Amino acid sequence: MLIDTHVHLDDEQYSSDREKVIAAAEKAGIKYLVNIGTDPESNAFSLKTSAEYANIYCALGIHPNYCCGADEQVFELIDKQAAQKKVSAIGETGLDYFRNTTPRETQEKVFRRLIGLAKKHNLPLVIHSRDASQDTLKILKEEKVQELGGVLHCFTGELMLLNECLKLGFYIAVGGAVTYPNAAALRAAVKNIPLSRLLLETDSPYLAPQSKRGQRNEPAYLREIAEKVAEVQGKSLETISSWSGINAGYLFRLGVAGQGKIVYELNGSLYINLTNRCSNHCGFCARNESIMVKGHDLSLEREPGAEEIIKAAGDISKYKEVVYCGFGEPFIRLETLKKTAAAFKAKGARVRVDTNGQGNLIHGRNILPGLKGLVDAVSVSLNAPTAEKYQKICSSQFGEAAFNGLKEFISEAAKYIPEVTASVVTVPGIDIEACRKIAEEELKVKFRVRQFGKVG
Repeated sequence: MLIDTHVHLDDEQYSSDREKVIAAAEKAGIKYLVNIGTDPESNAFSLKTSAEYANIYCALGIHPNYCCGADEQVFELIDKQAAQKKVSAIGETGLDYFRNTTPRETQEKVFRRLIGLAKKHNLPLVIHSRDASQDTLKILKEEKVQELGGVLHCFTGELMLLNECLKLGFYIAVGGAVTYPNAAALRAAVKNIPLSRLLLETDSPYLAPQSKRGQRNEPAYLREIAEKVAEVQGKSLETISSWSGINAGYLFRLGVAGQGKIVYELNGSLYINLTNRCSNHCGFCARNESIMVKGHDLSLEREPGAEEIIKAAGDISKYKEVVYCGFGEPFIRLETLKKTAAAFKAKGARVRVDTNGQGNLIHGRNILPGLKGLVDAVSVSLNAPTAEKYQKICSSQFGEAAFNGLKEFISEAAKYIPEVTASVVTVPGIDIEACRKIAEEELKVKFRVRQFGKVG
């Protein structure tokens, strides 16, 4: 399932044969295209085109080189447009000190304003960063973008930027440059991109892959990029296309026909589906097989805001507990979780969070003190007895650091949350008793075994 996550079909290079280019992409097996806005005109084009083609989604943005024309009216327009159905992200936005056509303070102002709109509409970010890594990261961290997520577009091979963006929960998009003979450093860096964080893009009509170099790039050429990434990572083309396709689908909510359940009832409890995003891509996860859990559609076209969740929950007095557990990691949306949990607790609810235990890693700090009095219980997916085994089955964006991070989270959680449970799924090959020993003897918490293949 190949998905081109970054195209510019509005470019004048397609003015004579745009429909043929779109048709060629579909014929080449490119399931979806995400057209990226760079100014008000291209944003309008993206909206129009995504409405005309079922396989095209769009992002709305202001490229850093075009920031000088971004007045209040432009931001108001993007704010209005962002509510439309097939808007999947805010961007292209970021910083570009290479061309330096726009004052840096203007770029920063626009960048921060667009991040604000992304937060308002619960949309991920499409980040452009060229010769501006330190300032890009500074702004992303100051604006606390972990709840949004996003993608670092056109990865150039800088390991520091890669590692910091991975810590923020961002995806990394690899384009045609990976195929160039002189791109050895980029290929070396691409080896370090976890499958769970990989996206593919053409950036059409720019950066055509090597076999088409010097020509206009097209989405149909994405396969050559995927083949090179597969070669570099020592994986099959099927593996690369599958993982990058799943990642793109989760990030941009591609192919979601309608808004799935943001709250749903199971066994007398009310479940809250905050996000479809996760810092893991576990091989045993139910969402790999279906979007349905006990008849409930959990696919999210967009992530719900706090007030929307509270309204959807309705009268919570009839439920034995409120459980944060959907198709993603609830602590990615920490502030939304805290705000809604406070509202539920004020009405007398018992609150539980089912988590992969990577909340502190996701946010780069200890989030647990802020949960005191808001969360009554946490169930943390331990799932393996060693870091190596955990990474093999859970494929965390944090690599083998994830396992020790979740164990530290479990130990720390006991200081602030009354009930802490470590759980394990009976995945074939997992040493259940070794996991039990870690939970009960090392971490001193309750232990629960969950049946593989059984959800809800």
